[in-house]
Amino acid sequence: MIAGQAPGARVHESGRPFTDASGARLREWLGLDEATFYDRDRIAIVPMAFCFPGYDARGSDLPPPPICAETWHGKVMDVLSSVDLVIPVGLHAIRYHLRIKTPLTVAVREWRDHAPGAFPLPHPSWRNTGWLKKNTWFEDDLLPVLRARVKELI
Repeated sequence: MIAGQAPGARVHESGRPFTDASGARLREWLGLDEATFYDRDRIAIVPMAFCFPGYDARGSDLPPPPICAETWHGKVMDVLSSVDLVIPVGLHAIRYHLRIKTPLTVAVREWRDHAPGAFPLPHPSWRNTGWLKKNTWFEDDLLPVLRARVKELI
């Protein structure tokens, strides 16, 4: 299960999650082609919010409203009874699914504490390119293990 945050405006309009550059980066991180990524028999994609939450005063996407998780996530998780791997993408999804309050970098750096059942990831947005350059251990250490786990389950 890929636990996303909330769709951006373009993805909201498409009606399909991760149909943007972030999705291409995420599929690369996971080692998946597009057909496998969107195969509902293999992968569930569950965002923290099911619609675009809008923009803040600076023009950035607003975070997923907590009411969405409070209203829907228990019901969705009841339906997804046999999830072998949870991949929370972004801080809001990490905090909800891993029940931790640490900052993003700490949560992702401590990925071994959650593997092999979960792998916390930063959001694959271009806005995090600086974070990725600063935290080279992410691509060097975490991604090869994540890709192997995904391949094992697929």
